[in-house]
Amino acid sequence: MKVVGITILRTGASLPDPVPLSMACDLSSYGFFQRQGVKEMLTFFSKTFTKRTEPGQRQSITHESYVIHCYVRSDGLAGSVTTDAEYPARVAFVLLTQLLDEFTSTMGDSWKTMELSVESTPFPPLENYLQKYQDPASADKVTKIQNDLDETTNILHKTIDSVLERGVKLDSLVEKSDDLSRQSKMFYKQAKKTNSCCVIS
Repeated sequence: MKVVGITILRTGASLPDPVPLSMACDLSSYGFFQRQGVKEMLTFFSKTFTKRTEPGQRQSITHESYVIHCYVRSDGLAGSVTTDAEYPARVAFVLLTQLLDEFTSTMGDSWKTMELSVESTPFPPLENYLQKYQDPASADKVTKIQNDLDETTNILHKTIDSVLERGVKLDSLVEKSDDLSRQSKMFYKQAKKTNSCCVIS
């Protein structure tokens, strides 16, 4: 799971296209000569999909092996996060909500009149968000809890499977045992039939 890029944009009815205000990218998985082209594509996707997102709406658009998550606030401030297909959408929108709130509290209303290019508006926390959210489980508590629950469920299933395997082995031991009377063996079989009505899958 990976976050490739995050863009903060200004939208509005008076603008022909959204204006990128600040951007951060992790292009380390691309070759040196590909990086500029990838960065331009990220800007293009951010502008294109943000333009098609209504104020107050969140949407995720899949393109090839990437997903662009867009969120446009009712005041016109917008953000997009480009991730790989496995990245959880809920975490991407948590990132956008927190980032846009921090951007507003830091910049005030000055963003409403910015007409600058992407490289011209430095916003240092953007790089921190890019790094922090590379691992969605560590950045988002709900995802971490879900991963812990999944791991516990897997361990529980393995434990149940191993107990069932032991039960099969116990059956053969009971049959082979000379120490148990016929009555004890019948009791064991009857108890097993009674308990088999409740199978956990």
